[in-house]
Amino acid sequence: MHMAPLDRLLAATRLGGVGRLTKATARLQRILQDSAGRAIPVQVRNHAARERANPFPSGASDAADLGEFLGATFSNEAGSRPYKLYVPSGYAGRPVPLVVMLHGCTQSPDDFAAGTRMNAAAEAHTCLVAYPAQTTAANGSRCWNWFNAGDQRRDRGEPSLIAGITRDVMEHYAVDPRRVYVAGLSAGGAATAIMGARYPDLYAAIGVHSGLACGAATDLSSAFAAMRQGHAGQGRRPMPAIVFHGDRDGTVNPANADAVIAQSAPEATMDIRNEEGRVPGGHSYTRTTYGSAEGPVLEQWVVHGAGHAWMGGSPAGSFTDPAGPDATREMLRFFLEHPKR
Repeated sequence: MHMAPLDRLLAATRLGGVGRLTKATARLQRILQDSAGRAIPVQVRNHAARERANPFPSGASDAADLGEFLGATFSNEAGSRPYKLYVPSGYAGRPVPLVVMLHGCTQSPDDFAAGTRMNAAAEAHTCLVAYPAQTTAANGSRCWNWFNAGDQRRDRGEPSLIAGITRDVMEHYAVDPRRVYVAGLSAGGAATAIMGARYPDLYAAIGVHSGLACGAATDLSSAFAAMRQGHAGQGRRPMPAIVFHGDRDGTVNPANADAVIAQSAPEATMDIRNEEGRVPGGHSYTRTTYGSAEGPVLEQWVVHGAGHAWMGGSPAGSFTDPAGPDATREMLRFFLEHPKR
């Protein structure tokens, strides 16, 4: 899974043996000490700064989780994965949006749901939320294996399992096929980029938080390099995308956020607009929108002074930064604004 820092994601990747795992982790920590800042500056139009408050005060997520949080398992030729599904109390059998959430290393669906508070947001907007779970058999730290070439292909490996879980929910519940989305953090963010690239027919938009572009690595060595320096990934795959990244992320170089945006961008000329803001008592941020004639198609949030964590999350879950802008609220807002055309 992916919430733990990506050092665990990579070090745990089939290295086998405590000694080798310790060495790999130490090596990655040394590499990340030299991480560079963001790359690819752009000229934008500056808009007035504004503040964004967290819409879910302390304890609100528990009060909002009025629906059911159910467990299931999906299996295919690539293996088997458990998953959790949040069904909001307002679900009445009519087609609703579905959001697939890919957790990080050492996390579980329950931990990721608690930290992101996506269930509370889904309750308010009547959305289903699926949380695929990585297993320790597939990765010792329960990280999605985004850097393995065999887990980057359509209908193969982990992408087939995540897509299978998505379709499993769609078969058993009334889901609007034009409003199916996928989001994730760190390794889950990297896996999200792969899912968007390989299944543009299934997902209408993606949300990548502190992740990497599809094809940024094909093995452990190239994964270290991509995390340290950033990597453009492989090819351009236009798709609506919202991207969050802290500019002091010591695990995944923030340049990777630029790479996700570049990979998701259409070839047409876009109108680029910049907005500066600050969370009351928290981080400042820069929000950049990339628009077409039909409106914004890409959105990038650079959170100043923030590290490797889900922005605006709850301390009830791991790897969250409550002082950041609310990534859950903004991702869900972006998703609902971008049904499949």
